[in-house]
Amino acid sequence: MTKDEQILEVLDQIRPALHADGGDVEYLGFDEAEGVVHLRLLGACESCPISMLTLKEGIEKRIRSTVPEVTEVMAI
Repeated sequence: MTKDEQILEVLDQIRPALHADGGDVEYLGFDEAEGVVHLRLLGACESCPISMLTLKEGIEKRIRSTVPEVTEVMAI
């Protein structure tokens, strides 16, 4: 399984919780040299005051535990 596939699998596991709050996330890519995953927050997640907490404490932790090469998740 590629890194992209692993990351997408984690995002698919997280999506139901995001959808329940009216949001979503779009995967834009993984920079292997930097170890950075690029995402775009959508829907309610765009303007949510705790979206960065969700991004860092929720999404980033889950992705990093599955794909150790990931060092950071950034919203664009």
